[in-house]
Amino acid sequence: MTDKKTNFIFKNIPANVVILGVVSFLTDVSGDMVYPLLSVYLTTYLGAGQMFVGLVEGLAESAAAIFKLVSGVWADRTRDRSKLVFFGYSLSSLTKPFIAIAWHPWVVLISRFCDRIGKGIRSSPRDALIADSVEPKDHGRAYGLHQAMDHAGAVVGPVLATVLLTFFITDLRKLFWIATIPAFMAVALIAWKVREVRPADHPGPACPAPLKFPKGRLRIFLGILFIFILSCSSDAFLLLRAKELGVPTALLPMIWILMNGVMTVMTMPFGMLADTIGRRRVLLAGWVVYALVYLGFAMASETWHAWALFGLYGLFYAFTDPTSRAILAEYAEPNEKGQAFGWYHFISGMGALPASLIVGAIWQGAGSKTAFLVSAGISTAAAILMTAFLVLVKKPILVKS
Repeated sequence: MTDKKTNFIFKNIPANVVILGVVSFLTDVSGDMVYPLLSVYLTTYLGAGQMFVGLVEGLAESAAAIFKLVSGVWADRTRDRSKLVFFGYSLSSLTKPFIAIAWHPWVVLISRFCDRIGKGIRSSPRDALIADSVEPKDHGRAYGLHQAMDHAGAVVGPVLATVLLTFFITDLRKLFWIATIPAFMAVALIAWKVREVRPADHPGPACPAPLKFPKGRLRIFLGILFIFILSCSSDAFLLLRAKELGVPTALLPMIWILMNGVMTVMTMPFGMLADTIGRRRVLLAGWVVYALVYLGFAMASETWHAWALFGLYGLFYAFTDPTSRAILAEYAEPNEKGQAFGWYHFISGMGALPASLIVGAIWQGAGSKTAFLVSAGISTAAAILMTAFLVLVKKPILVKS
């Protein structure tokens, strides 16, 4: 490795990873000044319905999934993945002002769609760059640190939004304009500091692998993952449910802070735990937590229930975010890391559209309780399938022997 390493809490973590973490921090400060309020903005300011909220988020995440796969292939064929990272973050930043000036729900949909294309372009190359910047034994720690900084931004963003809305401004459009500032700061930092890093034994981009879907146990794993993702509708529905339970609009950023605060504190420890006790245990624990959270949202009847469930929901992300990426980094061939992350993100994201549309349609037709019960049932079925699969296979897919 040629990247200089930092010390103390960043032990064994190269500076490139830390810088990418700061970029994610700034981007999430920007995004999470907006996101907790976006469903309210759509339904209250622009007159959209719950199903349109599901359409916005489902289409956006599906677009991100497609471009994560495409950019993963690009990442394996380019000599400088940092340029893809820069372009992806830049595109997302340029779309943010259009949300502030939106005069119709479709403007928000198009803006979110382009924003997620930017996310798709940057994510797989960034994850592959992180994988090549750190020793394999520290993948869980590295992705844990990156995700923790990402989540820290998701704490700071809503705090800023709450302070601004409480003491300085009342117009959400003005808040969305202010949110563009950290986004452009992140882009400037990438151009200044992020550099390509490859291991000494990397074959280089001269012999790129053709696009192909993984085989064997990994294919089965991704199939079960897709079933689980069908239960993962947009988090915007959780925020709408919190408002339904009595959480005031002005406090929606604060409940988002609670969730991301849990993720910030717990993501790196769980990433390190995955490196130590085995990634299958940590991943399955996260799926069980997810099913319990959605069951809780279905049965909730008091305002404090929403706060408690959002805190528990943060544990789901802390369990699964670093673990999933560490699994991909472990199993990918040296010249196929981008493509491996691309397939993972593609599978994860392509379930977002049907999941969000299903929940939005059930909510409008049968109420929020039924919608969350369906999601809890799907995630429980996926967890059972994954448990059975991991018990039956001779060598667990999530732990390399």
